[in-house]
Amino acid sequence: MTTATTTKKKTESQPIELPNNPFVFEVLQLVNKQRTSAKKVEVLQKYAHDSLKAIFIWNFDDNVVSMLPEGDVPYSTVSDDLVKTGSVSQMIEKEVEKMEAYDTKSVSYTEKIRSGHTALRTEYTKLINFVRSASGAPGNSSINSLRRENMFIQMLEGLHPLDAEIMCLVKDKRLQSKYKITKEIVGEAYSDIKWGNR
Repeated sequence: MTTATTTKKKTESQPIELPNNPFVFEVLQLVNKQRTSAKKVEVLQKYAHDSLKAIFIWNFDDNVVSMLPEGDVPYSTVSDDLVKTGSVSQMIEKEVEKMEAYDTKSVSYTEKIRSGHTALRTEYTKLINFVRSASGAPGNSSINSLRRENMFIQMLEGLHPLDAEIMCLVKDKRLQSKYKITKEIVGEAYSDIKWGNR
């Protein structure tokens, strides 16, 4: 094998195959593995879903403002168990570490990462409750701050830990701190997203 062939293999992007109805984190992890913007766009287009577009709009659109406090998500008010083990953010971090430690070649890997949790692809319609436009109009003005925060915590507790981690990043517009994705890549993949004027 020549050096040129070896170098070429190292720079190739990852195959673009995921299970049916992938979790948002699975799509973003696959995007992360792609070496070029064109391949990232291809992954986003192949697995296009309104849930992905919703989190990208919240994260990248300057006209969308979070109505949730910045930083760690605090203790839940509905479960004594959480108070004993730490904040919701700390629990998510622990679960993410476990998920990332799984042997991806294991036969039961897919079952381990996909079982027993809700997904952002089914929960994304609730995101309107947690944002407002830059002009001040809330997505859902009929709920108060405490109820909004409790709704967010309850959603996080049900989500797959890696999807919950994404929501914690998106709420602070920090998705790109973990995933190699930009507003430009999203705009190229989803030309139907109209930035601003929300």
